[in-house]
Amino acid sequence: MNRTEFIIATAIILFVAFCMGWFAYWLIHRFTRVSKSDIGELERMAQELHDAEETRDQAITYLQQREAELTNQLSQTEAELSAAMDGLREARHEAEDLRAYIERVHAAQ
Repeated sequence: MNRTEFIIATAIILFVAFCMGWFAYWLIHRFTRVSKSDIGELERMAQELHDAEETRDQAITYLQQREAELTNQLSQTEAELSAAMDGLREARHEAEDLRAYIERVHAAQ
């Protein structure tokens, strides 16, 4: 094999390698190409995801507000219960004092 034949053989091998690479590139992009309907579907899904996230954020905000309201209401109810228990304790003590007074008055007669 002389120098000219070697150059021609190398050129043919490089050209075949180039053609195979180009064909592989074309095949990959042919099968992985995103169609307009796929893009539309992706945009629709993105919009639905965005709407779902907004709905979730609104629900979280509502739940936080509701939790704050219920916590406040619970605190008020506990304060009212404590006041009622204190009042009941004082009333029982007063009733005991009155019973003791009445028993002393009846015993003195």
